[in-house]
Amino acid sequence: MHVLIVQAHMEPTSFTAALVDAAVTTITAAGHSVDVSDLYASGFDPVAGRHDFTSVADAQRFHYQTEQLKAARDDAFSKAVAAEQERVRRADVIVLAFPLWWGGPPAILKGWIDRVLACGFAYADGARFDTGSFRGKRGILCVTTGGTRERFSDGGVYGPIEKVLWPLQRLTLEYMGLDVAAPFVAYGAPRVSAEDRAAYLDQWRGQVRALLAPA
Repeated sequence: MHVLIVQAHMEPTSFTAALVDAAVTTITAAGHSVDVSDLYASGFDPVAGRHDFTSVADAQRFHYQTEQLKAARDDAFSKAVAAEQERVRRADVIVLAFPLWWGGPPAILKGWIDRVLACGFAYADGARFDTGSFRGKRGILCVTTGGTRERFSDGGVYGPIEKVLWPLQRLTLEYMGLDVAAPFVAYGAPRVSAEDRAAYLDQWRGQVRALLAPA
């Protein structure tokens, strides 16, 4: 199997980076291949616009989805967008690895989703969820938080983590037809002990191995 990890943390010594490194080691040790799209390291531009296309559907009024659909038909995405789309196309498993900021992913990852997972490429009319464009692929969210598990619970001040991650879990990965595993969450990553971080890494390795197991 081939795995794509989209990494969205600017600090190479972050716990998000440590989780990505653990995934890479686990994947390769199991005899599979992996590609890491490190958005900050590569200087990925999260801002959508006409620069995403080498064609024009309507020169008078810019409607992003319409331009995406034309670009998908005409193979007219910009070089940067097309390169990321090729990574997605090749992957059997897609991992989004990021810290939770203000209840969502960093802007650079949201921009990657907006620009790369384009209409006509990642979804279209009649191609969503069970009929999605990427049926047969697997996906998972790998998330670090500053808040504790208790704060992201039914009775916690932030509410259940499942609700917080719903836009990415259901309305991004599942929307495209992926078979999506339960998210991996390292709660309170900057504040827990070294032993707890080691336990998180072991748990994450186990989830990665499960993703690679035959269906």
